[in-house]
Amino acid sequence: MAMVTYTDAELAHHPVGYWTGAAHEAVISYIDQEHRRLGVTQRHWMTLNALTRNEAGLTREEITYVLRRYMTPQIGDVSTYPAVLDDLVERGWVAAGTDGRLTLTDAGHAGRARIAERTAAIRAHLHDGVTDEEYVAALKVLRRITANAGGPLTL
Repeated sequence: MAMVTYTDAELAHHPVGYWTGAAHEAVISYIDQEHRRLGVTQRHWMTLNALTRNEAGLTREEITYVLRRYMTPQIGDVSTYPAVLDDLVERGWVAAGTDGRLTLTDAGHAGRARIAERTAAIRAHLHDGVTDEEYVAALKVLRRITANAGGPLTL
């Protein structure tokens, strides 16, 4: 699809809410489409990453709590999240200890590694034609707008 060109003067009057929403929807859709090629969703990827960061494991409730702020209509409603956890357990990628804490299995680490390779390619595609300096500048602007709107400034 060809990108429509606008002048800087025109862009200065475009609504940021529209463009941030359009970007979110397009990016999440693309990431999910690419993850589905590996038989997973972005929620699987997010869960594997949360468990990687918490080696002692997390309960189902803790995982849902940690990931709740990332759940958007495009990613999936947080109420449907147990299905993702059930799927990871059924795959043998996640196991529950006697205390109910979920941790990654060897198969889960291997699956996460495969998804990480694909995720690097996804990032490269999304950043095509965008320098690191432009990317950082865009994020700084979005963070400032987010702060001005009273939103969070951390991941």
